Amino acid sequence: MSEPGLRRTAGANSSRKVLQLLLSFTEQRWEASVAELAGVIGSPVATTYRYVQLLKELQLLEESRSGRYHVTSRVMPLARAARLANDLARIARPTMEEAARELGETILLFQHFGDFAVCSDRVECDRAMRFTFQPGHSIPLGVGATGKMLLALLPDGERERQVARIADERGTEVRDALKHALANRYAQSWGEIEDGVWACSVPVDADRLRPSVLSLVGPATRVGDAERERAITALRAYAEQIGKAISEYSV
Repeated sequence: MSEPGLRRTAGANSSRKVLQLLLSFTEQRWEASVAELAGVIGSPVATTYRYVQLLKELQLLEESRSGRYHVTSRVMPLARAARLANDLARIARPTMEEAARELGETILLFQHFGDFAVCSDRVECDRAMRFTFQPGHSIPLGVGATGKMLLALLPDGERERQVARIADERGTEVRDALKHALANRYAQSWGEIEDGVWACSVPVDADRLRPSVLSLVGPATRVGDAERERAITALRAYAEQIGKAISEYSV
């Protein structure tokens, strides 16, 4: 889905479909048949097959023995290039490392892309039980502390469009969570993405065009009421520190 404010490029429908097909592969859908891909991008199976063959020719897709397709390691340099070009992730890294040491839990940086919150970077804690979340992993908007906080940060019109879609798909509870996130400037969740995991998320005022949040995740059994309050307060301070560093970098 195109982001609001971005005009569709005329005469590029086929190119758009090819890229949508490539981007349809995720950690949840790491392989797919041509028919499944056709359903995802909304193209006839015969047309989708031609797109798949083009991506095979470029060695971006491979066919497994079962006749399903998956992306190849050829895409990995793109991911590395994206991380190197992400000023926010690079500047936030030292602060995230400090936060992980102080709070003893995994710290994550997410940015908004379309209908998703995408992990730009993560710093794991050094404790035995920890939550591993790789850069590039995405969460639907409105899901978990991160998805709710990012949803709250969207411009009014885009936020309402997303809320209407999410409420239609998952129920109206998202509206109450959104009100809390907007009023308190943080969101938290218990076990929404992984069982037994508590998460909190706060805004990073770094990019008006692409909302960003700083999140903490850890085992719910390890994070009591006092620890939760401390984590939210500390996370806010670290997010402000990142926002200030980005502001100074941009001057």
